[in-house]
Amino acid sequence: MTVRIVQLGSDRAADEGVRIGTVRRPPRGVPKSEFASQNWYDVWYPNLAPSVETMKLGQQADTPAQWAAFSKKYRAEMATPEATRTLEVLAALSHTGNFSVGCYCEDEAHCHRSVLRALLAEKGAKIG
Repeated sequence: MTVRIVQLGSDRAADEGVRIGTVRRPPRGVPKSEFASQNWYDVWYPNLAPSVETMKLGQQADTPAQWAAFSKKYRAEMATPEATRTLEVLAALSHTGNFSVGCYCEDEAHCHRSVLRALLAEKGAKIG
């Protein structure tokens, strides 16, 4: 039983479970009825996506210092009581079932999901 951190739209692992899209916007040009069948996500949960302002910081981050500034701002957003509770729930669920969370970005190292992975680990999630 684990949570996987994935790129939305990528092929699913056989035992991946429910795929949660932690993105600000749904995929463009894809009918809502095809989100799951095209491996985007089963459930859209933008509550774990960076705010638009923070997302722009991450997209524009070209240096380690800029990435650190993005990371710090996103972590601050995820420190709200609502986000903290969500992370704690997901961490607990990772011990009883398989599911995944993800974003569209190709490079996880330059994506909010790398920070999300760390946040989940800090809450005790079992990450696969």
